Parts: sequence; structure tokens; C-alpha cells
Amino acid sequence: MDALAEIRKRRLSLGIPLGELARAVGRSDATLSRIERGQIRPSYELVQQIDSYLAAHEGVAAPHLRARDVVVASLVTVEGGATLADAAQTMEKGGFSQLPVSDAGRVTGSVSETGLLRALARSNGQRLRVREVQEGSYPQVDIECPADVLAGLLTRYPAVLVSERGALVGIVTKTDLIRGLRGTPLRRVGASRGG
Repeated sequence: MDALAEIRKRRLSLGIPLGELARAVGRSDATLSRIERGQIRPSYELVQQIDSYLAAHEGVAAPHLRARDVVVASLVTVEGGATLADAAQTMEKGGFSQLPVSDAGRVTGSVSETGLLRALARSNGQRLRVREVQEGSYPQVDIECPADVLAGLLTRYPAVLVSERGALVGIVTKTDLIRGLRGTPLRRVGASRGG
């Protein structure tokens, strides 16, 4: 479950102590620690509680922070006609966990490590093309999009595409936004839930 793998990373990037998260969801520090290490599988309801608490803290933003402040302008895509091995090599070389998929210069979807793994494990995986296994496209926002809107989108999608005057100019991932927020004086946007 991707959400479980991200819990510790999200908590640490927000500077939330383990004990604070444990108290917020009504569990012990030891239980939360074991969940983060993958030693126990929590209930769906507990995962939702944890996600809600972290999402509320990720909804923290400075009023002036915009997509333009955190966008990665060197957008790397993989062609829909590429082999899965080519896509995997591009992802590995760039250190990406997901990539937009393009056909004839237009973004048509996305491919993730999880999607590649599933497809390559199939008996015909080596012969498949990216367009045959691609997932949905990432949402697209204007370069002036506020950080709190980006934070909301990034709790549901692994990345957001950024455009300026209709032309695609880059991408923002969770890591990019967290880096931007950490370098900015923060204020709460709405009340924190679960705490």
C-alpha cells in the first residue's frame, strides 16, 4: 500500500514527532513506529485517520507561495511507444518514481514504479509498450496556482503539471512542494483535524 510507505516520509518532512501523530490518532508510539516500519498492517480506518492528520498539516502554506515557486521546469516525459524497459531506465537514471507519458508532444497519461512493476511481472511484460500500461494523467494547474491548492491536489495525485498561458512548463511533486513550504514561514490554513 503506497500510503503506508509514505507515512514516515510525510511525517518527517513536516517535522511532526512520532508521539504527536500517535496521540492524534489514539495509538501508542510503539504501534505507530511498527506501522511505519511495515511490521504491522493498520486498519483502513487508521490509515485514513493518519492520512487526514498529515494532509491537514500539508495544507499549511504561506499566502504568497505559488506553483511558480516550486515548479521543476525540466519536465521529463516518456514516449507512449517506448518499451517498459526504456521507461524503467529513464526513471532509474533520473531518480523518478513516476513520469508523465507523452505522444506526439502531448501528455496522455502517466506511468509509476508500481505500474511498471505490475506490468513487467506479467508474462508478456517485456513486449509491452508504455501506452498499454499507462495510468491517468496528472491534473494541470496554472503557474500562479496557490500552494494550498497544490497541497490538496498532491494528497490525491503523485504530481501536478504546471502550465503558463496554456503551454506546459513543468511539474510539481510532493517533495517539491514540501521543500518549498519548509523554506517559507508557515501559517495554518483552517483548523487542524484529528489533534
